[in-house]
Order: sequence, then structure tokens, then C-alpha cells
Amino acid sequence: MKTLGLDLGDKTLGIAMSDSLGMVAHGIETFTFKTAHYKHALEYLVNFLKKEDISTIVLGMPKNMDNTIGERAHISQRFAKKVEIMTGRNVVLWDERLTTTEANRVLIAGGVRRENRKDHLDQLAATLILQSYLDRQQHDRSFLVKTF
Repeated sequence: MKTLGLDLGDKTLGIAMSDSLGMVAHGIETFTFKTAHYKHALEYLVNFLKKEDISTIVLGMPKNMDNTIGERAHISQRFAKKVEIMTGRNVVLWDERLTTTEANRVLIAGGVRRENRKDHLDQLAATLILQSYLDRQQHDRSFLVKTF
């Protein structure tokens, strides 16, 4: 089964998915909705999940740099709860601090023009969130194997 990564913004939902082994994340798309109309993002996600064999959903948790929870993080928490209720799938909230900054750096380094970056930014941020989660899962499994 695959793992889905999400980056929820005010008007976009970046979507990434793992390979079936759960080792590599790749970007899928960016869904755009009207500002703060999270219901549309939720409906889109529910329909997307009907087509895919996803076991776990990893949603970026935009904590403040001082590790506090602000309004954006509360929105993500509410969205995660609704996704769990509507899909029956586990949603993991994953610290996403600086992923958008890193995604922007990657796009700049890749020579993506400024006017085209927004088209790829949220999808790439979702990919970075998911890859961070997958790497941690691999590390934890590796640690368990070595300790026994």
C-alpha cells in the first residue's frame, strides 16, 4: 500500500504519493480551490482516495518556528480530523517547517522561472513532507532491526 503526502494551503492542496515499497515520494498534482474553501479540497481528496490504494495520509503541520501552534496549524488539524472521519484512513500530522522554502530553493536551482514556480511549489512541498516521513519510517525500521 502507498502513502499520500499533502501540503494544505489557503487555496491549494499539494499532493504527493509514495511508491508501493514506501521508499520514494513523487509529486502528483496541485489542486486549486477558492480561498479558505477547504470543503472543496476535502471533497477532491475523498474522490482521489477512491481511485488509489492508500494506507496512510501524511499532512503537513505548519508549526511556528518556536514550535507553537498557530491558526494555520489549527486548520490542518481540523482538516486531518475530517479526512479521517470521511475516509477511515489514518492521518499523520508531520512538521512541515521550511518545506515551502526548501521547495522554492529546489525550483530556483532547477532553473524554473519565477512565473512558473507557483504551479509546482505546493506539489513539491507535499513531496518533501512525504519524503521526510518515509525517511523517518525507514530509519525507525532500520534501528529496530539493528537492536535485535
